[in-house]
Amino acid sequence: MSFRIEHDTMGEVQVPADKYWGAQTERSRNNFKIGPEGSMPKEIIHAFGYLKKAAALANTELGVLSAEKADLIAKACDEIIAGDLDDQFPLVIWQTGSGTQSNMNGNEVIANRAHVINGGALADDQKVLHPNDDVNKSQSSNDTYPTAMHIAAYKLTVENTIPGLEQLRNALATKVDEFSDIVKTGRTHFMDATPLTLGQEFSGYVQQIDNSIRAIKNALVMVAELALGGTAVGTGLNTPKGYDVLVAQKIADLTGLPFVTAPNKFEALAAHDAMVELSGALKRTAVALMKVANDVRMLSSGPRCGIGEIVIPDNEPGSSIMPGKVNPTQPEALTMVCAQVIGNDVAVSVGGMSGHFELNVFKPLIAANVLQSARLIGDACVSFTVKCAEGITANLPEIEKHLQNSLMLVTALNPHVGYENAAKIAKKAHKENKTLKAAAVELGLLTNEQFDDVIVNNILPLCDAIFHAE
Repeated sequence: MSFRIEHDTMGEVQVPADKYWGAQTERSRNNFKIGPEGSMPKEIIHAFGYLKKAAALANTELGVLSAEKADLIAKACDEIIAGDLDDQFPLVIWQTGSGTQSNMNGNEVIANRAHVINGGALADDQKVLHPNDDVNKSQSSNDTYPTAMHIAAYKLTVENTIPGLEQLRNALATKVDEFSDIVKTGRTHFMDATPLTLGQEFSGYVQQIDNSIRAIKNALVMVAELALGGTAVGTGLNTPKGYDVLVAQKIADLTGLPFVTAPNKFEALAAHDAMVELSGALKRTAVALMKVANDVRMLSSGPRCGIGEIVIPDNEPGSSIMPGKVNPTQPEALTMVCAQVIGNDVAVSVGGMSGHFELNVFKPLIAANVLQSARLIGDACVSFTVKCAEGITANLPEIEKHLQNSLMLVTALNPHVGYENAAKIAKKAHKENKTLKAAAVELGLLTNEQFDDVIVNNILPLCDAIFHAE
């Protein structure tokens, strides 16, 4: 491998000759060999492309950077945004907690790529742009990295997470209508309970997802507030007047998203409560999805010795030893995703509480975990929708069997025979393996006609379906 010599304030550094990064990136690459190289999320890298381009445009408009330099910066940034330079960002999450090395990675790549775009060579001693003086003008790592965090998190959430949730929500809503007239036994405490329709059961899942989407959208309101313009500690040192408002508007224009400048830059640098709130919303979404996925796999258990009230698609063989076995793989994958997201939220919480004095120094950790959670939820919801939810069908014979065997229909008798007598009916039916009707008649508490009348008049209005008591 051939090298070229780059330098920073600490001296000269050998850098691979064909790479656009410079001395500070190479130092970090050698100092933090923790985990796989290049683990910094690509969403963060692309977000740096947006913010560096916006900063150059704002600096030019405010008269502190030439239009020629801004144009070169913008061209290099466009390549970063497009993902064309992803392989020029080798740094890991586990670096300085301010993300300084990743900020400099961006500055160096932009400066060197711009020099090549302008007709120069990477080995040239003099470059058309300086990574600090030009690309990083009016900026600090302390305000660029949190800005990149917010851009990346907001963009990924609206482009991946929310659409995935909406797709699952709509698929389940279709099932609500499809199952609206299928009466089944309810279950509480894993025990038989009073009836409801399968559609009503699924409507609860739809509402949980609706609530989760609303919580995520509420959290995005503060994620839209950007730290850029606060520079080192929030005072805005070395920025021209009006820069913070203008650069946020430039980012909004470039991304098409409603970004604004943060009202208080001290909070924006020292705390990341907005990211903690978004992580919390993603966690509560994971909690909801865990319930939905577990219900689906338990309701589909069997095929002969489980509950078996719904049937889910067979996607692949389920066992290397038991022939013919098929497992609920999509619900299992979704529940594992949920567990990961819940764990990520713990890490984000610890990171969020580590904003000592004027700077939070857990930024890469917070960013990586929130982005992973957002990505996993969106992807898992699409997978679960396409490979499972859309194909769910009702197993009517099994539903009818459980419903006929349920003793909890006796609850409808409470107003007519009293709680204690209703309990006697249930116990007799269970002990002697009789129907509720037979037990009620034998105890002399109701006639056949009275039993039929009570059950139909109580169950029919609740479930909007016809049930014939045997």
